[in-house]
Amino acid sequence: MKNEVPLNKQVLVSRLGEIKRCLTELQKFKDLSLNEFKSGYNFAISEHFLRRAFEAVFDIGSHILSRIPGAGATTYKEIAFFLGKEGVLPESFARDKLVKMAGYRNRLVHFYYEVREQELYFILQENLDDIEKFCSYIAKILKNPEKAGLKVE
Repeated sequence: MKNEVPLNKQVLVSRLGEIKRCLTELQKFKDLSLNEFKSGYNFAISEHFLRRAFEAVFDIGSHILSRIPGAGATTYKEIAFFLGKEGVLPESFARDKLVKMAGYRNRLVHFYYEVREQELYFILQENLDDIEKFCSYIAKILKNPEKAGLKVE
């Protein structure tokens, strides 16, 4: 066991639910053309749901790491790094996908004025499955936390 303090199942399940709700909303934009996406409030709405999904992803990561001694992360990219290093997630997924999500989360929050419609459209077309894959890893932990050296209450 990495630590005797169990994960709070309710926290993880509620955040996974939020991610799934956001993904459901974001899927609605995948069938739009870029021109359709640029019209109306599509960009703003999708930006909102993507940011919420990322926040929930990193809330989950932070919650898990808070149960692992020595895995204290102070940045979102560190959350991604430690989840891989500690074997909570496959290291390649954490390094290649989750670190990029952390960077884009920071861009959405701190450099929102630089985010362009075309880049967000591309992410919606190409990268939503990375968020779904994260959810599947967390679902596996909830089913069998001992494999990751964790406990769930």
